Amino acid sequence: MGVHVIKMPDIGEGVAEAELVEWDVEVGAVVKEDDIIGSVMTDKATVEIPAPKEGKIIWFGAEVGEIVAVGAPIVRLEVEGEGNVKPGEDEVASAAPPAPAPAQEPATQTTAETKPVVAPVAAKPAPKPTARPTFQKPLAGGALPATPRRAPGEKPLAPPSVRKRAAEAGVDLRRVAGSGPAGRITHEDLEQYLSAGGSDAAPASGGRVPDMSVREIKVIGLRRKIAEQMATAKSRIPHITYVDEIDVTALEDLRTRLNDTRNDGQVKLTLLPFLMRAMVRAIEEQPQMNARFDDDEGIIYQSGGMHMGVAAQTDNGLVVPVVRHVEALSLRACASELVRLAEAAKAGTAKRDELSGSTITITSLGKMGGIVTTPVINYPEVAIVGVNKIRTLPTWIDGEFVPRKMMNLSSSFDHRVIDGWDAAVFIQRIKGLLESPATIFIED
Repeated sequence: MGVHVIKMPDIGEGVAEAELVEWDVEVGAVVKEDDIIGSVMTDKATVEIPAPKEGKIIWFGAEVGEIVAVGAPIVRLEVEGEGNVKPGEDEVASAAPPAPAPAQEPATQTTAETKPVVAPVAAKPAPKPTARPTFQKPLAGGALPATPRRAPGEKPLAPPSVRKRAAEAGVDLRRVAGSGPAGRITHEDLEQYLSAGGSDAAPASGGRVPDMSVREIKVIGLRRKIAEQMATAKSRIPHITYVDEIDVTALEDLRTRLNDTRNDGQVKLTLLPFLMRAMVRAIEEQPQMNARFDDDEGIIYQSGGMHMGVAAQTDNGLVVPVVRHVEALSLRACASELVRLAEAAKAGTAKRDELSGSTITITSLGKMGGIVTTPVINYPEVAIVGVNKIRTLPTWIDGEFVPRKMMNLSSSFDHRVIDGWDAAVFIQRIKGLLESPATIFIED
């Protein structure tokens, strides 16, 4: 038998480290060649780690959530024949810190034939042991025993008949020590509690009791990246948010007609492709909106190509796929690219270059868009356009109220680069184009 060490892969593009976000197997598992062992993340791209050959997992060099340098050992496989670790070498033990030793056993073991071997690190953090209730009899003089020590959020075990009787007596079973298997509360335990003077007044809320549990959730992977990006944006960019109301009645009529007459294979048009094309026209007049600001160097990089990020919610969190060169795309081409990128982002198959390099961003919550939002700029960009939900509202036109489909645009700008007047002119231009949608397609 030999030992094969798998190292953190070189993901390229100058990346020196990556975050371990998932182990798909555990120590002791047997994997075949090309089986996925785990996943690492850099920026917002996730890369899977395949097994280079068949073998048994005997060691992990990092836990989920840790940042690991490229080239560092992360997995040790026991394989048939020779591995890539020569006999007598202990590359893994010297490259990674040893796992904490159990209380009764040393962290290493030594034999006459081998060098000390570091105890394996568990594939996933072991769950914290659940505290068991402490069972006590009434104290001398009939005093109540101390409240049983249960883990926060742990529910007491008791049969339905005991629960019913406790409810009638106004007793919180979490305060009753159980003498049955696994701390199960019996009728005798409840009787003992009551005879010792135990009684809980029923809460004013109708029998409900407060939940004192606290759940710890480690911030890792994409959620960590989102947190870092939002903190950077809010701490470094002085935001100004501008909101305006848009009558999209004519736009919705046009969109409906185009969808009703679309050919087989053409994707259904949403509002976003129209907004993207309107933004192209507005940016042609105000190119400073389509830029990235390097505030460390004090340089604004104004891009000729319009690469629009479109914020998308996935099961793992918020990602921003990028539709590149929107200035060169038709309305339906924009729609097709939006669908393709959204599906790739939700499936986790979007490539690194499809999730980076945007020059301006659109954010939309669809039907849940609310009335007004205050979107956070996608650092280091200087503008973000937010779409709110469409509502049918009575609007005063020519001396009478008529129903119109209205929508707000909530947009934020980097006030170091974009003045308030310019922000208002930009949104007003988009508003004019969307309220008269035919003008979006007129070429000068």
